[in-house]
Amino acid sequence: MTAAGPGPDAGLLAPVCAGTPVEAAVDDRAWLQAMLDAEAALARAQSTLGTVPPGAAAAITEAARAELFDVRALALAARETANPVVPLVRELTRLVALGDPAAAEYVHRGSTSQDVFDTGAMLVSARVARLLLADLRRTADALYDLAAAHRDTPMAGRTLALHAVPTTFGLKAAGWRDLVLDAADRVAGVLEGGLPVSLGGAAGTLAGYLEYAAIAAAGDAPAGPDRGTSAGLDRGGYLDALNGAFAAETGLARQRTPWHSLRTPVADLAAALAFTTGALGKIAVDVQSMVRTEVDEVAEPAVAGRGRSSAMPHKRNPVLATLIRSAALQVPALAAGLTQCMLAEDERSPGVWHAEWPLLRGCLRLAGGAAHTAVELAEGLVVRPDRMRDNLRVTGSQMASERVAAALASGLGRGRAQELLAEASATARHTGRPLAEVLAALPGVAACLDPRVLSVLLDPLGYTGAAGPLVDRALERPAGPA
Repeated sequence: MTAAGPGPDAGLLAPVCAGTPVEAAVDDRAWLQAMLDAEAALARAQSTLGTVPPGAAAAITEAARAELFDVRALALAARETANPVVPLVRELTRLVALGDPAAAEYVHRGSTSQDVFDTGAMLVSARVARLLLADLRRTADALYDLAAAHRDTPMAGRTLALHAVPTTFGLKAAGWRDLVLDAADRVAGVLEGGLPVSLGGAAGTLAGYLEYAAIAAAGDAPAGPDRGTSAGLDRGGYLDALNGAFAAETGLARQRTPWHSLRTPVADLAAALAFTTGALGKIAVDVQSMVRTEVDEVAEPAVAGRGRSSAMPHKRNPVLATLIRSAALQVPALAAGLTQCMLAEDERSPGVWHAEWPLLRGCLRLAGGAAHTAVELAEGLVVRPDRMRDNLRVTGSQMASERVAAALASGLGRGRAQELLAEASATARHTGRPLAEVLAALPGVAACLDPRVLSVLLDPLGYTGAAGPLVDRALERPAGPA
């Protein structure tokens, strides 16, 4: 094997998203195409308003194809300008001129680098958000099936790492589904109106757009003090029309105000992505706990060769949950960095805007990879009810001690009943005797509870509370549109 030279990020250190749809959606070529899409959409929007000739808009659109550009060359050239849009516009202008020299002067008309990059970033984010939503809803559907199938499957509830009281696996799966739907709601909310176009011009006043519009409007008008300036233009009307036309061409939302240094769209997106990976990460850590050798209540879907240890042939590691958890640990830190970038001074900030780029791509990439991985985990999760029942027997009837304490409270008082059950449980643990036997030997208990009643009260299978109805109610929640 020969050593490879420097090359693009192949995902070697990000297996959670390697080979998943989101990987291609956020790679350098995808970002380049998104910026080109923004340039082309802007030209078409201006064309509908008479600022750019239709033929020029068509020529710009035809040249705005990523395969015509050298991504590496643009990246290197960006070191001289601190952003990739400047060399991109230069190269796009050259390509347009090859086919239509007159159209070249209409490239990037009145715009600025941040308008193009931020609009491109919103296009990439929207594409990833749609992938996310589809995967989250598939995961929610799989969890619905698990919750319904195991509505009454008893298992040990665990608090602070120890057996607490019985619950059902159906309730656990229903809770997972709720988290996933909460995540889907947040992503959908951002997608439905929180990803806007960016139109600010050099300093957020859109002055350049207005001036070019005025020049186009003047046409062959006679010379005068206002000819070729925006003084006679209906500025508000034109800006509203441009905002709407640009939004329509891109499929993004209209902007409320220029947001070069008002980073609400990015901060909202970051929060939704952090929540999404947190929700999926909760499922992952639960699965990791439940697949432990000594617990063995669930298993990840079996795929030949997956989970193999390099040193221990007997192991099959929980790879899917591990990948999801790795993403869930990274995204909140990246999202915090994006939120910190709200501290952008003036109308445009040197360094703060630039710092967002890798953070945003990291959040999108990891969240998309985690969501895609969660689909496979949820759809293929193997549930072992028999093992869940076996684990209930580890602490046996002690898991229902709360129930017995409640039954004894009326006769002994709540405080005394709690003390008595704590002491009896400790005796049962130390001696290995059944808790029912220990309790039955205590005069205070015998006076309050018949041994047969005590036996019923101590059956953990009969103490799952309202788990079943809670599952029913949780599953009434709709998953949302496909």
